[in-house]
Amino acid sequence: MSSLILIISVLIGALIVLYLKPNTKFVRLLLAFSGAYLLSVTILHLIPEVYIETSDSKKIGILIILGILIQSILESFSKGAEHGHVHIHSEKNQFPWLLFVSLSIHAFTEGLPIHDHGDHQHNLLWAIFIHKIPIAIVLTTFLIKAKYDKKTVALFLVFFALMSPLGMYVSEKVTFLHKYHAEIIAVTIGIFLHISTIILFESSENHKFNFQKFTAILLGILLTVFTL
Repeated sequence: MSSLILIISVLIGALIVLYLKPNTKFVRLLLAFSGAYLLSVTILHLIPEVYIETSDSKKIGILIILGILIQSILESFSKGAEHGHVHIHSEKNQFPWLLFVSLSIHAFTEGLPIHDHGDHQHNLLWAIFIHKIPIAIVLTTFLIKAKYDKKTVALFLVFFALMSPLGMYVSEKVTFLHKYHAEIIAVTIGIFLHISTIILFESSENHKFNFQKFTAILLGILLTVFTL
């Protein structure tokens, strides 16, 4: 069920582009909402739970920092697609391999700590679900504007949608990874902190107060506080 939810999130993003053709303002508001939700889940749920799961707080802290660094490296190749901005000028006939590989690694690592049981997993699952929708919107928009053929766009999105479920499958089948569940969560926390804070920082244009974006951020926080 969790795998299907993650796949549906990418499908929703693609369908929004194809049928609703959202403008930039809508996408930015959705990004602000998803960034606030992701950050709230990370702070209110993931961080406390991972420190409860293990007594080695220093190791967890180091792994969180490692997650931040890993995401920084991935974004040097994806050019910011994980937080809603694809700064790539690609030729029509040249497949964006760096974008594809970096996003696939990012999505795969997101799926590693997810299982089909526990409140912790429920929180993480829905955080990733909401995070993936605006990313799928931005990706689909980029691929269409870059004038890739429909087959290329579909294959890109299908592989991207399957990466997180693949991470889930690997984490469940490779028993060696079960021993390091807390460590995997810690790295994921670092990745989420990096992505969500950048989304929120970029949601403010010229450091001016924007009531609509502030409302979207507040809704993301409140949804986490009162529903998870």
